[in-house]
Amino acid sequence: MTSPSALPAPRTIELHGEPVSYHLLGDGPPLLLIHGISGSAESWSDVLPALAEHHTVIAPDLIGHGASAKPHGDYSLGAFASSLRDLLVALGHERATIVGHSLGGGIAMQFSYQFPERVERLVLVDSGGLGREVHLMLRAATLPGADLVLPALAWTGALSAGARGARMLGRLGLHASPEIRGIADGFETLEDPDACRAFLHTARSIIDAGGQRVSARDRLYLAQDIPTLIVWGERDSLIPVAHGRAAHELMPHSRLEVFEGAGHFPFRDDPMRFVSVLLSFIDGSEPASAGPETLRGMLRGGVAA
Repeated sequence: MTSPSALPAPRTIELHGEPVSYHLLGDGPPLLLIHGISGSAESWSDVLPALAEHHTVIAPDLIGHGASAKPHGDYSLGAFASSLRDLLVALGHERATIVGHSLGGGIAMQFSYQFPERVERLVLVDSGGLGREVHLMLRAATLPGADLVLPALAWTGALSAGARGARMLGRLGLHASPEIRGIADGFETLEDPDACRAFLHTARSIIDAGGQRVSARDRLYLAQDIPTLIVWGERDSLIPVAHGRAAHELMPHSRLEVFEGAGHFPFRDDPMRFVSVLLSFIDGSEPASAGPETLRGMLRGGVAA
């Protein structure tokens, strides 16, 4: 396997007047990797080079994240999906296998709903949008006053102070070390005021004080003709594995892989297994061929599970 340190510098493309940063590696069928909230394309660094040995891998920083623009604008799932469609088209790719982690999973499902003709396969990794439960830490970002408290904590370095930050995250119930590292990396980005503002807008577009308020469960039947892989860390502290198991039951043709002992970032807990599972799924499934007529028939005659 290629070392993660071999990652080249990201590229930048301007879309609608705003810079979008992305990694582009490899050659072969396109594979789009969508990171989670407060993350970046670097979240995939442990698996991206190995996947690029078989695929053209596109791993962008979502708008509001990483090195991409952080405008005052729309941070809804639909807006993210549209911007990724535009990125794929601008790079010359009509269709791709879509892989989404956490928030990225919700975006991937929204992408498949908005642009089914552009989706060859769908891969959901510890995905949001499949149930109400989510960690208190994310729900707190929606509370009154978070606009003042979170930036103050971030700007003083209180959220990313190495071992001290790790101890704080541990007290919040985040027990798997890659999970703590992944969340800590995201917290560190919030030291940038624009990134902090984008994080709050994104969180509030999908979460309220009671949990996740956006659900794809009533539309999962629309993905019945899209080969779907669901991957989850058994010890995910942010989004419970029960969401993945329930989604698998609602999508009878899906494949479920639970990584025992893993947390919210199973591709960091066991990168080699993740790459093996993903490549096996791709090699063992035919790309979807949904068109407008297919979607129309499901919408007119389908019944949500």
